[in-house]
Amino acid sequence: MTNRIAAFTFRVVLQLAVFLVALSAFAGCAAPAAPVGTSQTIAQAEDTDSGDEIIQRLYEEKKSDVAVSGKGTVLRLLSDDNEGDRHQRFILELQSGQTLLVAHNIDIAPRVDPLAAGDTVEFAGEYIYNDQGGIIHWTHHDPDGSHADGYIRANGQTYQ
Repeated sequence: MTNRIAAFTFRVVLQLAVFLVALSAFAGCAAPAAPVGTSQTIAQAEDTDSGDEIIQRLYEEKKSDVAVSGKGTVLRLLSDDNEGDRHQRFILELQSGQTLLVAHNIDIAPRVDPLAAGDTVEFAGEYIYNDQGGIIHWTHHDPDGSHADGYIRANGQTYQ
């Protein structure tokens, strides 16, 4: 079981590293940032089913780097990823049964606390495909204003 968790963690870290390398390679190709004083926000899906359907389709089509929003139940809390930017990590199950790894940057946004298995969490962020259901990241505000803001809502509190 420990080897399986280590292999999963290694794959997630490797996928994030590949994503960050690709992101830095294309940084010069990005659209201009929003003017100072404006706020970009990822629109939240109007109902859970449409968010679940979109995320399921992204998974089936193996697509990444897509802004999504939705709601799910915390299945399991994981240890923080402390390599590079620190991330609070947990597994979320959508109403459809699909599971997602949420990687919430706690160097930019506050830690989601309290958080426990069974809690309902709403989120907006960016979906990255992996063979285990996907990863949600960018669940925080963007200090540079060049990326849509994301968030996590849990226990009546918004973390951004």
